[in-house]
Amino acid sequence: MLKLSTRRKALVGAAATALMSLSLAACGGGDSGSSNDKSVTIWTSMDQPVVDGLEKTLAEKAKAEGITVKWQRVTDINTLIMTKLNSSDKPDIAVIPQPGVVANIVKRGAAIPLDDVLDMNTVNSSMLPGVVDAGTVDGKYYGLQINASVKSLVFYPKKAWEQAGYPIPKTIDELNSLTDKIKADGNTPWCMGIESDTATGWPATDWFEDLIARYGGPDVYNQWVTHEIPFTSDVVKQAGAEFDKLMFTDGNVLGGREAIASTNFGTAGNPMFDSKPGCWMYKQGTFITGFFPKSVQSDLDNQVGVFPFPPAQTGGENPVVGGGDLATMLSDDDATKSVMKMLSESDIGTEAAKSGAYISPHKDFDPSGYPNEIMKTAAKAATGATTFLFDGSDQMPGEVGAGTFWKEITAWITGQEDLDTALQNIDDSWPSS
Repeated sequence: MLKLSTRRKALVGAAATALMSLSLAACGGGDSGSSNDKSVTIWTSMDQPVVDGLEKTLAEKAKAEGITVKWQRVTDINTLIMTKLNSSDKPDIAVIPQPGVVANIVKRGAAIPLDDVLDMNTVNSSMLPGVVDAGTVDGKYYGLQINASVKSLVFYPKKAWEQAGYPIPKTIDELNSLTDKIKADGNTPWCMGIESDTATGWPATDWFEDLIARYGGPDVYNQWVTHEIPFTSDVVKQAGAEFDKLMFTDGNVLGGREAIASTNFGTAGNPMFDSKPGCWMYKQGTFITGFFPKSVQSDLDNQVGVFPFPPAQTGGENPVVGGGDLATMLSDDDATKSVMKMLSESDIGTEAAKSGAYISPHKDFDPSGYPNEIMKTAAKAATGATTFLFDGSDQMPGEVGAGTFWKEITAWITGQEDLDTALQNIDDSWPSS
């Protein structure tokens, strides 16, 4: 069983409880899959502002070819699509937020490879490194990424930071030195909270993912994600030791170690913006700005600074860990193929970028289209990375990625068990098939 969209629901709250058609007009006739059908249906669970932007750009492109695109925003696309693959009301294109679910669709024989539909030379040269790999199953390309998010970021209170004269760290060692410097100045370096209702623990797993990617590199990271190397391996323990150093050392975290598990991830960073910052750094993804105080959200460029989570060493592996949404083709008619080609074009996100909730997976996307410095920095981190890696726990079997990984790391943070025990318990929970 693959992990579904538990994290996405934890981050953005409850979605609509029924299908919501964003564009009901259609032209042409015939069932989905007919070569004469000039309408194409897309299902997605992406955030509404992103859908609106993509819909606008795609509609203009499709109109030129006499195609009408009908978008439907659905609750939990990962679960819903698996129940619809053999039904007559399945979409022509399903936009899936996790590569593992795309692989499941492929295993069911319901996805159509894109290798002969798209110009793969153009796709490979345009996309961020690693993005095409995420949509590839058994050597064929099925998941075209149309949206990206970046998690390898550290936010800070811009005005206070500049006044204090703190540097932007370029390596993990420099991050440790900066942590010590902030503490020596009588301040609390880190904000941290992992409470997220039934999803408590996931922010800590993001830390492990970033550290494993930097200490081990992309190959080791991917081997860990697929359990070719276990949680008890040295690279995972090295990540745990660094997390321990930054988060458990006295004075490093607001409220101390004992507050981490009870502090909500959404509000954990807000003390950065007190008149005297209660904490100075918060590692999170681009979405977190939507949880900052309203006064901060309305003045992001002046209030909020952000830097990429640094590599282990200068010139070392510098990946970005993030997420994205992959368009998967379920119908093989000409209209659907044409729409997939449109979705692969680097300017498809021009309008969506204006929402402040979208990052293009294309390295040749014009960065001036992003509305604030935070999104420009995140996009620069992605384009400057050695590779783009999908969130590890989102690719693991559900009982691990959205189960024991969260729970056992939480148990370690709260002191209920040591790290070796937690990692062994996660390994023991990995399904045998």
